[in-house]
Amino acid sequence: MRFNLSALAVRERAVTLFFILLLMAAGAYAFLKLGRAEDPSFTIKTLTVTAAWPGATAREMQDLVAEPLEKRLQELAWYDRVETTARPGYAYMTVTLKDTTPPSAVQDEFYQARKKLGDEAGNLPPGVYGPFVDDEYADVSFALYALKAEDMPMRQLVRQAEIVRQDLLHVPGVEKINILGERPERIFVEFSHDRLATLGIPAQAIIAALQRQNTLTPAGSIETRGPQVFIRIDGAYDGVQTIADTPIVAGGRVLKLSDIARIRRGYEDPPGYLIRHDGKPAIMLAAVMKQGWNGLDLGQALEEKTAAIAGGLPLGMTLGMTLDKVTDQAVNITSAVDEFMLKFAMALGVVLLVSLLSLGWRVGIVVAAAIPLTLAVVFLIMLETGRFFDRITLGALILALGLLVDDAIIAIEVMVVKMEEGMDRIRAAAYAWSHTAAPMLSGTLVTIAGFLPVGFAPSTAGEYAGNIFWVVGFALIVSWIVAVVFTPYLGVKLLPAIRPVEGGHHAIYDTPNYRRLRRFIALAVRHKFLTCGIVVIAFVLAGMGMGGVKQQFFPTSDRPEVLVEVRLPEGSSIETTTGAVRKLEHWLDGQPEARIVTSYIGQGAPRFFLAMSPELPDPAFAKIVVLTPDAEARDALKHRLRAAVAQGLAPEAYVRATQFVFGPPSVFPVEFRIMGPDPATLYSLSEQVLAVMRGIPEVREANRDWGNRTPVLRFVPDQDRLNLIGLSPAEVSQQLQLLLSGITVTELREDIRNVAVVARSAGGERLDPTRLADFSLTSRDGRQIPLDQIGHAEIRLEEPILKRRDRIPVITVRSEIDEATQPPEVSKQVMTALQPLIATLPPGYRIEMGGSIEEAGKANAALVTIFPVMIAATLIIIMLQVRSFPMLAMVMLTAPLGLVGVVPALLAFNQPFGFNAILGLIGLAGILMRNTLILTEQIKENRAAGLDAYHAVIEATVQRARPVILTALAAVLAFIPLTHSVFWGSMAYTLIGGTACGTLLILLFLPALYAVWFRIRPT
Repeated sequence: MRFNLSALAVRERAVTLFFILLLMAAGAYAFLKLGRAEDPSFTIKTLTVTAAWPGATAREMQDLVAEPLEKRLQELAWYDRVETTARPGYAYMTVTLKDTTPPSAVQDEFYQARKKLGDEAGNLPPGVYGPFVDDEYADVSFALYALKAEDMPMRQLVRQAEIVRQDLLHVPGVEKINILGERPERIFVEFSHDRLATLGIPAQAIIAALQRQNTLTPAGSIETRGPQVFIRIDGAYDGVQTIADTPIVAGGRVLKLSDIARIRRGYEDPPGYLIRHDGKPAIMLAAVMKQGWNGLDLGQALEEKTAAIAGGLPLGMTLGMTLDKVTDQAVNITSAVDEFMLKFAMALGVVLLVSLLSLGWRVGIVVAAAIPLTLAVVFLIMLETGRFFDRITLGALILALGLLVDDAIIAIEVMVVKMEEGMDRIRAAAYAWSHTAAPMLSGTLVTIAGFLPVGFAPSTAGEYAGNIFWVVGFALIVSWIVAVVFTPYLGVKLLPAIRPVEGGHHAIYDTPNYRRLRRFIALAVRHKFLTCGIVVIAFVLAGMGMGGVKQQFFPTSDRPEVLVEVRLPEGSSIETTTGAVRKLEHWLDGQPEARIVTSYIGQGAPRFFLAMSPELPDPAFAKIVVLTPDAEARDALKHRLRAAVAQGLAPEAYVRATQFVFGPPSVFPVEFRIMGPDPATLYSLSEQVLAVMRGIPEVREANRDWGNRTPVLRFVPDQDRLNLIGLSPAEVSQQLQLLLSGITVTELREDIRNVAVVARSAGGERLDPTRLADFSLTSRDGRQIPLDQIGHAEIRLEEPILKRRDRIPVITVRSEIDEATQPPEVSKQVMTALQPLIATLPPGYRIEMGGSIEEAGKANAALVTIFPVMIAATLIIIMLQVRSFPMLAMVMLTAPLGLVGVVPALLAFNQPFGFNAILGLIGLAGILMRNTLILTEQIKENRAAGLDAYHAVIEATVQRARPVILTALAAVLAFIPLTHSVFWGSMAYTLIGGTACGTLLILLFLPALYAVWFRIRPT
């Protein structure tokens, strides 16, 4: 006796019912325990490297510091590129691993990078600090809090931030708390150059006195029979007053330092990074969540903790005034999950309604019961495999809803038909296993195989969207088990008494509706060549129509933030940048949509959204993040800000208003890299590229990332005179550094901070370039030498910034686009327009496309690498089921038929064809092949039952039409709620159009194709 799982489930009813109740309870528990997240995490395969060399030009930083480090980084096994930005005194490198790097290999590659850079550090020029490696660049700030107090000095506010940080670290789920925007404290010793010259005190004497007084050295210890007694020498600096009392010897007299210099507390000047919240200076605390933690639980815990912290803050400081929540992922998670839960409930209701209305309420209940049973098991699997409810998994569940009733509908349809033929319900339930279980399983596996590329694509985009494959796969496998185990049991228990239909099998399919369908199918088979020809023509037209569909990578996000980038000319000071930011803040203060305005000056905002890339330090850059109530308010504010900028708001800066985009980050939607050895030639080429881009109507605000030179004041010493005086160029540089910017001479050790003591000349002198010639240097024998006697100053032009990619100089020309268009189509237009220029490029120069089209190319290429596996798996599954090459070919030929419905749907609803739509189209092929597979198996059964080939084809199509149409209808209606999703919209329209049209074509095309292939004639 052959094993029959359906018969076993019906026979052991108590056990079956027990497992139904157990799985429902376990599923409910899993649903409540599953974590919630806004988006799935993906591995950011990037680290940053920083090196400093005070006094070096950008060219020296590039050639002498960055160059050797870049060479070592190129030795990494998964190396993709290193992008280097060199500025005077600094070099910043962003190292990116290949998109195909396995996530498990990333940390080891980061370790190797750190090791190689550490080995190379000893070979860098003397005086270079670093390289400093940040391999936590990918940290995502779950919540940001702004701590501010107008009447409190910044140094005290930082101490308060440390207390708050310590409290927040005890919140379960918090991995770390970063303090951002702290302006390092300084104690300035400011002296008048003229006064020192009058008193005959060299500046070096002040430096030496400060260093001698504050040196921390051991004074020994005494061994006793009891404790060891350490000897401590008082005299180290413990405050500003002790620094002011430092004795200075001048002309045989002992003076206090305060007699000849001004000692005051201050802060890093110029500042490196400033944060402003709602127009006021602030310290930012960034909470990073532990891996795998429930975001909603952490959000609730942080709310409770910050409320408790508020009660313990010093007098006059309340939560609403000083500790403001800037952003909180828990709010976005709640919004995103609630929205998708609503759409999920709508899709669930639609599928239940289709089942009840089309099959009758008792039959419909049996089919509908498969949905909560399947979902309960899927929730349990998700919980055990560490998956969350997020944008991808919830969307995948909605996609699965339209597919997971297929097997239940087929099983119950067979059961009802057999009962109408006179079979008792027990045997009818067992019949579903023996005749439909295998083709249903093969069809399920074929559908799952269609999603293989997204599940295993070796790319960041594949990692981001990979759970589509896993969740849909879990759901479909479980739905098959439910259909062959629990659905027969429920059918036996719940189906009404179905009386046999007179006339048996023939009479069941001889109703008026079936007769009309039969005539229609017979017409298609009799005109089989015409039918196949029409389908082929429709397919070709759909392929041609794809040229009219907009292309896209990932859609823009529906998050409510407006991102305002402020870029000033390279070389601009951070004070100038702050001035431009203040103008924008003042304008935003009057806008009703702007709820929270936070400015980050000197570098980008911390990564509080996974798909963003924080900008590296740059005094000429600022980012303002404006939180609005919703996406509509965001768009209104964004367009109004653009109009204000066009009318002259902050004219000294390039101001860009934009928003977040889903998927891997890309700074501008359209980017072109001009690469070659000579920066001057690159600059000339960039001018030509800019001219071409500005001539394309869809391009907006074309610009380049660098290329302009800035003036530099160079002092050219007379080497002969220097030798006579006894000074070296290095000593001249050190003395000028002291007089102008100042040098750190010692540190004040103050509780948990070391405060640098900086000696420099007074502000009026050091800030006036015309006073440079009035400065005097000190020779080694103490003589004062006027600077203009040992050389002269001249103005020269110098690059304030140099950029390279893979050790090749590069200028990136980029732009915004008309929002009615998509980045790929604009990029292609620009590339077409650039072809005459590209054809005339000098040897060694090239122009490459960057931006979102480059990222899309990587993601699509990663999908293509899995296509052979997908095709092989599909062929194996189909061949094991049909065991015939002709049948295998016919099943495969129906795979692309969905395109006939996809293209009209995308064009009709103005939807782009992007990464998500590609995934939908791939999955659609599996759905259509599943229907074809089940239909061909019915033809085989009919022929085995004695029908001639012609009638076997016609009757098989008639018999399978009802479940095929019902499953297609359930799928199409289940996908409708997703059409309103920004992220899933294009995929939903792809599946709706493809499923509806593809199903109808299969019911007509497959019988005609079968008749053509096997030369079947009407009988």
